[in-house]
Amino acid sequence: MDKEKLITKIMKECEADGEPITREEAEEMAEMEIKANGIKNYTQSDVEKKPKKKREVKKDPTKISFLKSLEEWLTNTSVSDIIILNEQREISFKIDNDTYSLVLTKHRPPKKGV
Repeated sequence: MDKEKLITKIMKECEADGEPITREEAEEMAEMEIKANGIKNYTQSDVEKKPKKKREVKKDPTKISFLKSLEEWLTNTSVSDIIILNEQREISFKIDNDTYSLVLTKHRPPKKGV
């Protein structure tokens, strides 16, 4: 914005507020405003970030009992080193010298109307 236009604008605004100012005061205010427009003010808030709450995983008794049954069944076969890595999700075992793992996934029901 042109400095003269800014000075005129400031004088009109102050007069409308009921506090008329001199041209010198308006010039000083215009210079400060022009300088302030060139300055970028990057500040960081003092608000501390809340620590994230650890999400509590709900136990699914169906998945737990299924993996236990699978473990029992695998014990009666030629499988060795059976380990339940996650009681609701994963089981690991060896067949001969190869290691395998099974991951159990429970799928959500389909959305209605889609």
